[in-house]
Amino acid sequence: MKQFSDIGINIPEILLPKPSIDPSKWSVIACDQFTSEPEYWQQVEEIVGNSPSTYQMILPEVYLGTPEEEKQVAKTQSAMRQYIDSNVFRKVNNFIYVLRSINGKTRRGLMVCLDLEQYDYNKGAQTLIRATEGTILDRIPPRIKIREQAPLECPHILVLFDDPTESVFGPLDEELIRFEPLYDFDLMLGSGHLAGFEITDEQLKQNIGTALSNLINPEIFAEKYNLQPGVKQPLLFAMGDGNHSLATAKAIWKQIKPTVGLDHPARYALVEIENVHDNALTFEPIHRLLFNLKKDILEEMQVFWGKRITVRNIDSEEKMMSIVDEAAEPWHQFGMITEEGFKLVEVHQPVDNLPVGTLQKFLDAFLKEDGLERIDYVHGTEVLFEKGKLTGNTGFYVPAMDKSDLFKTVILDGALPRKTFSMGEAKDKRFYMECRRIEKND
Repeated sequence: MKQFSDIGINIPEILLPKPSIDPSKWSVIACDQFTSEPEYWQQVEEIVGNSPSTYQMILPEVYLGTPEEEKQVAKTQSAMRQYIDSNVFRKVNNFIYVLRSINGKTRRGLMVCLDLEQYDYNKGAQTLIRATEGTILDRIPPRIKIREQAPLECPHILVLFDDPTESVFGPLDEELIRFEPLYDFDLMLGSGHLAGFEITDEQLKQNIGTALSNLINPEIFAEKYNLQPGVKQPLLFAMGDGNHSLATAKAIWKQIKPTVGLDHPARYALVEIENVHDNALTFEPIHRLLFNLKKDILEEMQVFWGKRITVRNIDSEEKMMSIVDEAAEPWHQFGMITEEGFKLVEVHQPVDNLPVGTLQKFLDAFLKEDGLERIDYVHGTEVLFEKGKLTGNTGFYVPAMDKSDLFKTVILDGALPRKTFSMGEAKDKRFYMECRRIEKND
């Protein structure tokens, strides 16, 4: 595994399913999607059937807290062992250039190993690799149950770098015709197309490392973000999707490092890196869906924000969304979906930088005071509006953030409020495809 230690990456040793295995059944969407739609995962199970699939190696979060959870955890580790023993995989010891096409756009990425020694998910971290939003600590234990005894990792993690001049991927696009195709197929359930290409040219691999290294040249870094040189440590990689999965990998690495030493595969995590400026990459808001309210939420909001809050009725969901999306006022506002109809919530003199942060502080307090059964974080509006209108539920529609602000915000302010943004809607999310050994294989 060739190291680029100055930029925190390695060339990975990747395991892919052999050509005889149907990739459209092997590859399934990230486990943290469609968490309010068990019917989606039932469809996945029907499509996969008895075929080898990454579905057997993950815990869909729709099953968290249900009787299915323990069964699913046991299944993942058993399937990994079975796939290793039955010689399901072929090896690729190179970068893989990934092209994901959906809705007429193609998003580009590169499969690499990130060095967990250079990653910290805590707010205020100054490491080369950082979280972009708050980590929900109670989301980590279910993942630890899977990873701590797992021989493989099968990631849905997307990590971003800030390259407005396309210095990293631009040269790869020019050379694409020379790359060896590894997979090329349609994804299940309307999620587009996935293709991957092996980069074998040693000079190209070195050029990738050089281009990434140039992004954190002290002078270039300070000028890009209008900083005094040396005031802030360089940030090269910022989390996009899969923050809790990478945090889990870090937690386990910290736990085993004293006994296994630094030269161990678990020190690294397989991820896909993407340019935040990719034209096909969109930042979508993550809305809040509240289930089984136990208290009057409007009264609780009034108590929490006092005279700073105003709530007014809105005639339609289209009008509500338009007001929220186009907001330019100094106060924060977000939409509310209830059984009685739609409302616009305005919070004046906000303390947080983003409306989603203002809302989340209330929701955290409301949940802590046993005001509701649970909160789901949903991508897209169909489920939000459908289930937010049900008796006992409420939905909150929040505005998106500008992706061009991400790196500077993280550098200056630290991690954003948790679940601030999503890279695309649910069907756009990364599908599991590549695997990697994370246990010592002597």
